[in-house]
Amino acid sequence: MHDFNDLAAFMAVARARNFTRAAAQLGVSQSALSRTVRALEERMGLPLLTRTTRSVSVTQAGEKLLAAVAPRLEEIAAELDSLKSSTDRPAGTVRITTTDYAVNTYVWPRVQTVLRQYPEVKLEIINDYGLTDIVAGRYDIGVRLGDQVEKDMVAVRIAPDLTMAIVGAPAYLRSHPPIRAPQDLTLHNCINLRLPTRDSLLAWELKKGRRELQVRVGGQLVFNNTYQMLDAALAGFGLAYIPQDLAAPHVARRRLQWVLEDWHPTFVGHHVFYPSRRRSSRAVSLVLDALKAGYRTTNA
Repeated sequence: MHDFNDLAAFMAVARARNFTRAAAQLGVSQSALSRTVRALEERMGLPLLTRTTRSVSVTQAGEKLLAAVAPRLEEIAAELDSLKSSTDRPAGTVRITTTDYAVNTYVWPRVQTVLRQYPEVKLEIINDYGLTDIVAGRYDIGVRLGDQVEKDMVAVRIAPDLTMAIVGAPAYLRSHPPIRAPQDLTLHNCINLRLPTRDSLLAWELKKGRRELQVRVGGQLVFNNTYQMLDAALAGFGLAYIPQDLAAPHVARRRLQWVLEDWHPTFVGHHVFYPSRRRSSRAVSLVLDALKAGYRTTNA
């Protein structure tokens, strides 16, 4: 067991690339964690980490060790959680990675019943547009559009297809050139979304019949949050490319107007997904069931 604990400590540091953050995750002191990893390196006779005053990186030997042991230790932990939860009340932390829109629209409304019924179940919900690897990130569940789910995952639809729309405030549209074609967008102040995994802004994907375009737009504002983009559009700062159902109530109240409505594209709806090899704890199963049931109920 001593070796297992040392391997778990090494995994935490290797993933965090930082002793301080890893120590906080494990609930130990930084010095104790450093000694543990150093002892593992001495027993193996190999350097697993390269340390500098500012950073920690994983050596080639460390990468091989991480790839070999991480999946096995995670499977053991999942099995232990599953055995424990089979006799006890559901408990433990369920980690979910998704986006702000999916949280507000699908995840949060559906998991509240689970939290009220099982007080020992905890949720950690991380908003992330970066298409994070849920295994490497140690997440239990991911929620994404259907075409963004990795092929080796178990995936179940939890939402209808998603249509994206371009919108602008009436005052903004009155004071700027008319927009009759996608190319006209380049003349406008467009509110952009920054993705964390790339050094570029999200292209606006448009579709009309069989024609598909990706338009690179510019403007004064860049956000990493859909709701901030909506607020900026409502305030008249430019055009926003956001989910159609998010904009629809504001269009109905004439606070926003559709732009290039015949070019609005539709994508495969959101799916919940998780690793096929991982056996879920009872807490994870309850959250999965709640997310799936919400869609079945609305489409019954």
